[in-house]
Amino acid sequence: MIKRSTLRSQIATALRDEILAGRLATGRDFTVKEIAEQYGVSATPVREALVDLAAQGLLDVEQHRGFRVHEFTLADYRAMCEARELVVDGVFRGVEGAADPPDGASRGPASGHAGGPGGPVGGGAASAGGAVARRAFGGLGPEVVRSVRRRADAAERAARAGDLDVLIAYDLRYWRELSGLLGNPYVCDFLDRLRIQCWVYAVPVLRRHASLRGRLWSGHNTLLDAVESGDARAAREVVAAYNRHALAQVGADGAVPRPEEDTEGE
Repeated sequence: MIKRSTLRSQIATALRDEILAGRLATGRDFTVKEIAEQYGVSATPVREALVDLAAQGLLDVEQHRGFRVHEFTLADYRAMCEARELVVDGVFRGVEGAADPPDGASRGPASGHAGGPGGPVGGGAASAGGAVARRAFGGLGPEVVRSVRRRADAAERAARAGDLDVLIAYDLRYWRELSGLLGNPYVCDFLDRLRIQCWVYAVPVLRRHASLRGRLWSGHNTLLDAVESGDARAAREVVAAYNRHALAQVGADGAVPRPEEDTEGE
């Protein structure tokens, strides 16, 4: 029995985990009554939880019939990976731009900031990316690094073992903590939503393989090392490899990694 104090969020979390694990299959129809009976609760918190999941893009509302688990397409997956990479790459590009000004450019006040007095027109995006990334790098204290490192270690162990359910749990926690350092809840929530949706599409595809050993990305610590050392260029390269692997592991680029291939950092 779920405690009534947090019914709405607990039901939403439980159902999201069922969707991520593939136990609540894409395209599956169900009603509020069905879920309420499954968890032994009233209809109101269930309806609220399902509306929350629909707002996150995981469920479709079927008028007068209930809800359906959303079916993401390969085109959706490609677009989500692209959007994810554009945002994260933009953040690290902002750091590189701030650290490596063009030849002859000055870091002093006279040169101005992007989009400001003396700065290039249209540089606001780069400036914003730099500000966000500087907050991220600046927030990496020892305790934060240890916490993210624990997530990274657990995610990598699960990836190497091919344990998809455990990997998803730790992978999402890892990225939430890392994205949380950006200090921008809108960016953090956007990236978290994309990662969840990407996993929803990828899980049934990955489960077709008899074994996932060597197929799953395990570059969490490599990325954390780059972020911890302030190496934005290396971080961008890891993120780019991560997104290439995300496409490859579901055959979106026409090539799925073989078990014997080394996917460290990809």
